[in-house]
Amino acid sequence: MNEMFSLRNVRFNNRIFAASGTFGYGDEVAGLIELNRLGGIMTKSLSLKPRDGNPPPRITETASGMLNSIGLANIGVHKFIEEKIPALAGHPCAVIANIAASSVEEYCSVLELLDPFKRVDGFEINVSCPNVKEGGLSFGTDPLKVALITKELRKRTRKPLIIKLTPNVTHISEFARVAEAEGADAVSVINTLIGMAVNIRTRRPKLSTVTGGLSGPAIKPVALAKVFEVYKSVKIPVFGIGGIATWEDAIEFFLVGASAVQVGTQNFVNPGSAGEISKGVAEYCAKNSISDISQLVGSCNADASVSVIQSWL
Repeated sequence: MNEMFSLRNVRFNNRIFAASGTFGYGDEVAGLIELNRLGGIMTKSLSLKPRDGNPPPRITETASGMLNSIGLANIGVHKFIEEKIPALAGHPCAVIANIAASSVEEYCSVLELLDPFKRVDGFEINVSCPNVKEGGLSFGTDPLKVALITKELRKRTRKPLIIKLTPNVTHISEFARVAEAEGADAVSVINTLIGMAVNIRTRRPKLSTVTGGLSGPAIKPVALAKVFEVYKSVKIPVFGIGGIATWEDAIEFFLVGASAVQVGTQNFVNPGSAGEISKGVAEYCAKNSISDISQLVGSCNADASVSVIQSWL
């Protein structure tokens, strides 16, 4: 069964990846799981300078998920180059550097510093960051800014360029289309949803920042709908993200149009979950005589379901 997946000049072992922010920088988990079972690792977000992130409390559990407001805490790109890239040298799967920034110039600077290193196989761009030059508004909620970031980064690398989109917009397909038009090789769908939790005893928010990003199984139905919307709007591959905890979840994402998937919050429950999901997908394909996972991608017969529903009305 063919599990291979390619973007631009990179071939990945398979279509199951570890999502950014849930797998460290990749070196921390080498002794915990079989990394050759993964297509790749999306690193924790990297900025130009180290960031301490938000003050605690910045993580809290919710029904079927979790809220986080880490604030993009990271060691900075220079320390990543000095310490992490050498440690990742022998990893048997791809390493995709996730970049977060507060200006277009910072996005470009971080990518330019990382691009010469062979161990960095590509880039995933987190556009859900606050734009400090525009009063803190997220880049990802402005299609013109998403277009500009994609255009400027495309000029600076021949490696795979993946734009990670926020679901906190009216039509996510609009943002996918501008990313495609400016040269993105793929889009990641979705980043976290905005959420909030309150302590009824103290009558205060459970997060220091009041709101945070909701992830985990609770967001899977939203993520599936967003992936389906994007798949029908662009020709570039879609990385499906959001609440994937089992191989069955991954199959659902393939059916609605994801070419690859990323396992996120489930990594906190079981660091080996992505490898187990990869194995489960392979077994499902074998049992169902599916020779290539690409046969599953976008094969959900949703149009027929809509026709049946309309006939009942």
